[in-house]
Amino acid sequence: MPPKKQATEPDAAHLSKLLLASGISLPRSDVERLWKYHLLLRQCNTELNLTRIHNFANMVRKLYVDSILPGKIIELPSPLMDIGSGPGMPGVPLKIAYPQLEVILAESRRNRNEFLQTVVQELELEGISVLGHGVGPSTETAVNGIITRALEAIPATLERISGSLSRGGLAIFMKGPGCDQEIEEALERFAGRYRLTGDHHYRLPDSRDERRLVVFERLDAPPRLKRTELERQNLVKTIESENNDTFRELKKLLTPRGIRKQMQALVFGQKQVSDTLARIPGDCLAWLSRGDNTPPPEEAPSHLMWYRLAPPLFETLDIFGTSCPLLLVKVKPMEQWSPSEGLPEGCTLFIPFQDPENVGAAFRSAVAFGVSAIILLAEAANPYHPKSVRASGATVFGARLLQGPSIGELPEELPLVPLSKEGKNISDFKFPETFGLLPGIEGPGLPEKFRKAAISISISAGVESLNGVVATAIALFKWAEAKAVISEQ
Repeated sequence: MPPKKQATEPDAAHLSKLLLASGISLPRSDVERLWKYHLLLRQCNTELNLTRIHNFANMVRKLYVDSILPGKIIELPSPLMDIGSGPGMPGVPLKIAYPQLEVILAESRRNRNEFLQTVVQELELEGISVLGHGVGPSTETAVNGIITRALEAIPATLERISGSLSRGGLAIFMKGPGCDQEIEEALERFAGRYRLTGDHHYRLPDSRDERRLVVFERLDAPPRLKRTELERQNLVKTIESENNDTFRELKKLLTPRGIRKQMQALVFGQKQVSDTLARIPGDCLAWLSRGDNTPPPEEAPSHLMWYRLAPPLFETLDIFGTSCPLLLVKVKPMEQWSPSEGLPEGCTLFIPFQDPENVGAAFRSAVAFGVSAIILLAEAANPYHPKSVRASGATVFGARLLQGPSIGELPEELPLVPLSKEGKNISDFKFPETFGLLPGIEGPGLPEKFRKAAISISISAGVESLNGVVATAIALFKWAEAKAVISEQ
C-alpha cells in the first residue's frame, strides 16, 4: 500500500491562488511581498500575539483579503492613515495592493510599533511610514483619509481624528453588520461636521462573514487651519496660568457680582452655545476651548476671540462638566420698568424667584408661551447666572428683560393675576386681555395684599404646594390655551 501523501506546505503560489479565488489579482512581485509579510507575521506572532487566526486559508481571507477589499469598493484617498494598525492591517496589505497610496501606520504599542518598522524595512516599501504614538484630537498629522479595522465606535474615532483629517477627507470604517446605532449617533453628534457618503454591505469571499464599509466625509476644517487663520488675525490667546488676568476675569463670571460688573456671561452646553451663536452673533465675544482641540465653528462671527485654556483651567470654568467649548457673551443692561408705565397688552410675567435655576426655567416657559414682557423683580436672582442661563436653554438672550421694583412695592391697582395655593381655581378663571402674572417667592410666597385676588392650581390633598416655577408654567399654558380658543372663534 503506497504511503499517504503529506499536505503541501503553503507558499507564495498557494497565497496567489487564494487571492485569485477571492477576486484579487496581484503582480508576482506584490504576491512575494505579501508572502514575506505573512512569514514575518507568523514568525513574530508567538512572542507579540499579533493575531489569533492561525489557519493559512483563514489568514489569507480574514486578514489579507479583508484588508484589501476596501480598495475594490471605493477609491481610497491618499495620504491614508491606518489608525490602530496593530500588526499592520489593513495598511500593509493595502499598500502592497495599491502601491500608489501613501500610507501611515498609526500604532501606539511599542512592540507592535517595532514590528511595523521591521515590516517596512524588510519589504522595502516606499511611501509608507509608522506613527509610533496614539492618535487623538491634538494629533496634527495631515491626511486625506483614515481607515480603521475594529478599533472602536465610530463617534469616538471621528472625535479622535479631528486634528488630522482634512476638509473633504474620508473616514473609512471596516465594521461588522450591526453598527446602525454607531452611525446614527455619529450623524447626530457630528451634524454639520461630517456626512455619511457610503454604507457598503458585503461578505468575505467563500465565507458567511458579513462586513460593512462605512464612509464619512469631513465637512469642516481641522483646528490647525482655523487656528492658523485666527492667529494671523491676532484672535487666538493661549491661557495656561490661573493667575492670567483674562482667566481671573472669566472665573468671576461664575458669580452674580462678576456678571454685573463685567456685563458678560458664560454659556454652557453644545446646543445652547450653538443656538446662542445663531441668535445673537454680534454679542458673542469669545470661544473657550479645552486646549486647542476645538476651534470656533465655520459659521462663528469673524470677530470672535478664541481662548485656548489649559485643561485644569477649562475644567474650573466648566462647572456643569459639559466637556464642550464655552461661549462668552456680552450682556445688555436691563431697562428699568416703573408701575406708572402700566403693562403691555397680553401677559407680562413678573419673576421674583431667588434661585437662578428657577429664574431660568421661568424664562423658558415665558418665551415658549409668548408672553409680552418679562419683568425681574428686585428679589430675583441674576438672569445671566450660569445656572439661570442653562435652565433657560439660552432663551434669556433672546428675550426683552425689564428690571422692576421689589414685589412688595407693586401697587394693588395694577391688573395683576397672583398665583397662590389659597386662590380661586384657575379652571374657573377668565384671563383679562392685559395682565401681569405674579408668582410668589420661594418659601414666603406672595405678600398678603395680593392673596385675596390670587388664583390657584388644583393639586392632590397629600401635596402641600406646587413649585412656583411649575405653577407658573401651568398658568402660562392655561392662558395660551385660552387665548388660542378665542382667536379661533
